[in-house]
Amino acid sequence: MKRWIKIAVGLILLAIISQVPFIYRRHQLSLLRDAIAALNVARNRSENPGFVDYKGVIHVHSNLGGHSTGTLPEIVRAAESEGLKFVVMTEHPSAEVDTAAQTLNGFHRGILFVSGNEVSAQNGDRFLIPKGIATTEPANRLSTSEIVRAAESQDRLVLVAYPADYKSWNLPGFNGVEVYNIATNAKQARRILLLFDGLWSYGSFPDLLLARFYSRPDRELQLYDESIRAQGRPIVLTAGIDAHQNIGFGLSDSSGKKIIYAQLDPYERSFAILRNHILLEEGQVFDEANLLAALKKGHSYIAFDFLCDSTGFFFGADAGDQHKIMGDEIPLLTNPRLIVKTPVKASISLLRDGQVIQKVEDSTNFQFTPTESGAYRVEVTLSQLGGIVANKPWVISNPIYVR
Repeated sequence: MKRWIKIAVGLILLAIISQVPFIYRRHQLSLLRDAIAALNVARNRSENPGFVDYKGVIHVHSNLGGHSTGTLPEIVRAAESEGLKFVVMTEHPSAEVDTAAQTLNGFHRGILFVSGNEVSAQNGDRFLIPKGIATTEPANRLSTSEIVRAAESQDRLVLVAYPADYKSWNLPGFNGVEVYNIATNAKQARRILLLFDGLWSYGSFPDLLLARFYSRPDRELQLYDESIRAQGRPIVLTAGIDAHQNIGFGLSDSSGKKIIYAQLDPYERSFAILRNHILLEEGQVFDEANLLAALKKGHSYIAFDFLCDSTGFFFGADAGDQHKIMGDEIPLLTNPRLIVKTPVKASISLLRDGQVIQKVEDSTNFQFTPTESGAYRVEVTLSQLGGIVANKPWVISNPIYVR
């Protein structure tokens, strides 16, 4: 056999052998898909009496503000296909148009859309502001305090985006913190692994590829917990999908019409992975005012719903005739009882001021009577799924503040 043939055969064999780990990784995703399907079948579909759970997404961009190729009709269709109840738009500002005014707002196909902007201060601090804010000059020329004061004067909800890069924790005025962002987490993925995982698994398990690299947002949660202690007031935690629908490849004509195109981050996929669940009292009208009020109060939790639909999760507190939920305050002197319910058996961790104080395994109910004041919140994992997601978050609740 000629030497070049031997070399070619050797290279081919080496290439085949190098792909064996990725074939196995594809098999892992197949097993995970089956386990998730079984878990969703087994989940308790009843919700909590007294409250209605509305699932939706926050931090969505269209082509109005640049950085995105997605259109408004595509966003509406994707939200409908994924069964969302609300979408909070956060368009990048533009010098030419008021993108918060031009983007989706109100009900479309039964889904509540809330317009808004993602704005940047002079020092790079960034905020998500539902409904946007009116300023005399572009927000990026304003300081953080000027943006927050403008938002406060217009009764706007102010969420700190990208907290790991935020510089102004000592300033009051913001209402919440985006503790998880898909785009930020994706930057931690090893590109060579993502490339070959994509070649083997994207066609069959596009949404489950996130399971390989998503993780608990340790730093962001630490900053969030510290901000509650430093500010001495309730602060809301949210999660952002940072959806742009701007990653893909293919051929387009001179008008931009796509001839052959593979969209790698369609809105449908982003909307399926991560949700914010907001609780409204039964009988409350589901409208923009009540939705934003509940979000501002922290009557919400975040969930990686691609692992299992989390609808039915509940974290509340009872003390005599007092009944509180996530985001509320309750006096320690009333001897409150904290209550956690999950729609499937799970590993439930109770945290006080960011530190785990108690954990139960394989349970759908958990109760705890606190003896100290603090901000108590819950983190839930699905250890029964095993493998690559065994210790990764499924649900992260807003706190109950025991005072």
